[in-house]
Amino acid sequence: MHLVALPVLNDNYIWILHNGEAALVVDPAVSEPVAAALQQHGLKLDAILITHHHADHVGGLDGLYQACGHAGTQVFLPAGDGLAVTQFPSVPAAAMHWCSGDDTVSVLGVEFQVMDVPGHTAGHIAYFAAAPAGQEPLLFCGDTLFSGGCGRIFEGTPAQMHDALSRLAALPPQTRVCCAHEYTLSNLRFAAAVETGNTDMQAYTRHCEALRAQGLPTVPSTIGQELAINPFLRVCEPAVQQAARQHDTAATDPVQVFAVLREWKNRF
Repeated sequence: MHLVALPVLNDNYIWILHNGEAALVVDPAVSEPVAAALQQHGLKLDAILITHHHADHVGGLDGLYQACGHAGTQVFLPAGDGLAVTQFPSVPAAAMHWCSGDDTVSVLGVEFQVMDVPGHTAGHIAYFAAAPAGQEPLLFCGDTLFSGGCGRIFEGTPAQMHDALSRLAALPPQTRVCCAHEYTLSNLRFAAAVETGNTDMQAYTRHCEALRAQGLPTVPSTIGQELAINPFLRVCEPAVQQAARQHDTAATDPVQVFAVLREWKNRF
């Protein structure tokens, strides 16, 4: 299996997973670059996976299906995130599958477990594959977990987002984290303000700066890496709690610490 992070717009990544013949595409913000990549490599579009309803994740779905879809192309969408069949007139209703937590999606011989991860949006989902073709586990997490950070809370609550991130953090440490934006260096600047003495985070920052200097993506990261450097997964660490209490002395439990960090990051 080959994993490709296709950069589009200002900072989006559209993920393509393929076996040399057929491909699945995750969160197509736009259609043209994806269609061009599939056609260039002679890949058949077997499936489109959607994590949430925002336009920079679904804006290219209809056009991509129109350009590359065929009778066997399937589209998987979150059941509780406000999307409607009428938004995608080129996609036959029979090709659409509405997914929620604990559903299983089988594409390219890979079984993905669907996870409910509300917070960024009310019905956000993620797709986790434990062992795709003998490779390391794979997580398509949309805008819930970023390298060094997490998504803004637009429709959910801090408690929901903290719970979602905690469940992602419990995945195997070697799990590849395929998020949908190149926010890593910005996130790491905030992480450095929260946890000034984290040497793992400092080393990771240097690594990511070198990647970006070469025009390369900083993702996928791994769950293990994020546990070491991401303040939103480290809300039980004394240094992170202390930093949060400098902004709100009432932040005494993990959810409160998370909420303070998220609001701090919004203003950072």
